[in-house]
Amino acid sequence: MPKQAKRIQAWTGDRLANHAVTDAVKLVKANATAKFDESIEIAVNLGVDPRHADQQVRGVVSLPSGTGRDVRVAVIAKDAKAAEATAAGADIVGGEELVERIQGGFMEFDRVIATPDMMALVGRLGKVLGPRGLMPNPRVGTVTPNVGQAVKDAKGGAIEFRTEKTGIIHAGIGKASFTEDALLANVRALVDALNKAKPSGAKGIYIKRISLSSTMGPGFRVDTNSVGV
Repeated sequence: MPKQAKRIQAWTGDRLANHAVTDAVKLVKANATAKFDESIEIAVNLGVDPRHADQQVRGVVSLPSGTGRDVRVAVIAKDAKAAEATAAGADIVGGEELVERIQGGFMEFDRVIATPDMMALVGRLGKVLGPRGLMPNPRVGTVTPNVGQAVKDAKGGAIEFRTEKTGIIHAGIGKASFTEDALLANVRALVDALNKAKPSGAKGIYIKRISLSSTMGPGFRVDTNSVGV
């Protein structure tokens, strides 16, 4: 059996127990010992089958403490709406020429926002942006005439969530440098958003399991009752 790295041997905390969310946050922060500011991530196992249209969970939530990331926002718009996006702080703004750049392989952005009148052009990008979860969608506010506010939200800590094939939601909720209170606020905001997005087709236990982890650290199970589930 290969010898474990010293970093792994130094991990503390019971990884099999269910912890109150406050304790789980403390443990995740305590074990985030890498030389960089590790991201803190949440995984939520939902009692849904995303293969059925009435059990898909998707939405957007503004994390009260932000994400700690510099989100690069691309906006597909023209004329006054393009100027509005630029004024709001968008990193890349363009119309048909930006669509062509993306078709050619340009992917230096983390979020794509588009105005409704540009969707005929944006539709060409489905095969490129869809698999990466970047395709603009009105359900999550990335197809909107109010591009200025959408850019500000994206820059200010709004994140999208969407169930994977196995019914799990993965999301970044901050950095190891965040205070415990800041991370707790983000966890609760996301769980609240998931509860509000509960699909009508979901039966039985909706939020089954929650775990928290850092980029290089172990995962810790969260007692769902401790976050109001």
